[in-house]
Amino acid sequence: MSILYDERVDGALPKVDKAALLAELQQRLPDLDILHTREDLKPYECDGLSAYRTTPMLVVLPERIEQVQQLLQLCYARNVPVVARGAGTGLSGGALPLEQGILLVMARFNQILEINREGRFARVQPGVRNLAISQAAAPFDLYYAPDPSSQIACSIGGNVAENAGGVHCLKYGLTVHNLLKVEILTVEGESMTLGSDALDAPGFDLLALFTGSEGMLGIVTEVTVKLLPKPQVAKVLLAAFDSVEKAGRAVGDIIAAGIIPGGLEMMDNLAIRAAEDFIHAGYPVNAEAILLCELDGVEADVADDCERVGEVLQKAGATEVRLARDEAERVKFWAGRKNAFPAVGRISPDYYCMDGTIPRRELPGVLRGIAELSEEYGLRVANVFHAGDGNMHPLILFDANVPGELERAEAIGGKILELCVKVGGNITGEHGVGREKINQMCAQFNSDEITLFHAVKAAFDPAGLLNPGKNIPTLHRCAEFGSMHVHHGQLPFPELERF
Repeated sequence: MSILYDERVDGALPKVDKAALLAELQQRLPDLDILHTREDLKPYECDGLSAYRTTPMLVVLPERIEQVQQLLQLCYARNVPVVARGAGTGLSGGALPLEQGILLVMARFNQILEINREGRFARVQPGVRNLAISQAAAPFDLYYAPDPSSQIACSIGGNVAENAGGVHCLKYGLTVHNLLKVEILTVEGESMTLGSDALDAPGFDLLALFTGSEGMLGIVTEVTVKLLPKPQVAKVLLAAFDSVEKAGRAVGDIIAAGIIPGGLEMMDNLAIRAAEDFIHAGYPVNAEAILLCELDGVEADVADDCERVGEVLQKAGATEVRLARDEAERVKFWAGRKNAFPAVGRISPDYYCMDGTIPRRELPGVLRGIAELSEEYGLRVANVFHAGDGNMHPLILFDANVPGELERAEAIGGKILELCVKVGGNITGEHGVGREKINQMCAQFNSDEITLFHAVKAAFDPAGLLNPGKNIPTLHRCAEFGSMHVHHGQLPFPELERF
């Protein structure tokens, strides 16, 4: 994708003397790795959403908690913004750095500290890869349920920051539903424990508040996750449809039948063809849409559920219903779905991945709306859905080398998110808001709600130094966006106004 620079944030931040800050860091933290030359900083200028790029002032790569504490204390005292980053796989610009700030990379905290079979939990550092948790738990017949498509690379700290989901979140929940405890550092470098080793903790549920806060409330230093027993058996049904609307209705029919699949995913024809060319999963390339429905549990229950789901799919108008022959084919079916994003990247110079959530009953109508927007803006859209929980990922195909196409891609993306809000949904499901969707926050929430969000932010970070310019728009920005009336034209937290 082409490069966009947003001067709104960096241009409003107080100027930092880079040379003086670097010298002080090197003096106070002589064993801290600090990147400061342009060549070393360039690889960190964006996350997985490469539409926005900014070269950070400094990048630090700590290996010990004490280093992070001292860094935060120094930045707090010097009024220097800090942006935390994990593996950099985020897709909303949430880890986008600042030209007048420090990028705090937590990737070296990559140790699995404990796998507890009896308690069914794992204690891990924030830089541990999502998939590595399940791999470490496998000898105990346990696994970690949330499985975003980037699980081979994404880190658990980033999963907490964005409240990541995955293809199996319909039955097993998002990151927030699979956490017991998170250790964090505040903006002032103080340690805090959110949650507990028990199933519940006294007081306010700050763990749920913190999960999905996109690095704006504190820095994750340790995570305790729940582990689940591996299901005795898992089967996948593949259903083909001659229209995306029929496939969308079938999703609601399955849930209405009282069946909660382990995973229920949908792909349209453009995504099917791209994935099949890339993975050779055995998808029916002439289908307008397919559903992948995984059922897991004990063998007798799974066999019964497969039969019931097959009947529902046939009644919903499926042209073909196929049960994976064996475990190898089941894995192949899922490989096609999990590689849909890179597969689409092979058929278009660029694509813009959106993330919104809608009520399941609205799937057919929203799909029609996306098709109309695709025709209106003259850009192809490949649809990939976590259909069971209404989390959709339209992939807008464009060529950044063609004048105006990036702008049209961004415009159609915004319209899709506003369509989600219109039907009672949300502007994000698991990618977060970051910088990408901050304008659409103004369409989702009113001024009183956004004022409350700023109050929560200020309670944790009164100077607004942690990941500024992300997630929560100012009321003035919403007024400029044209979707909100600003009461008295003033934000009640003036220290945040510069962002």
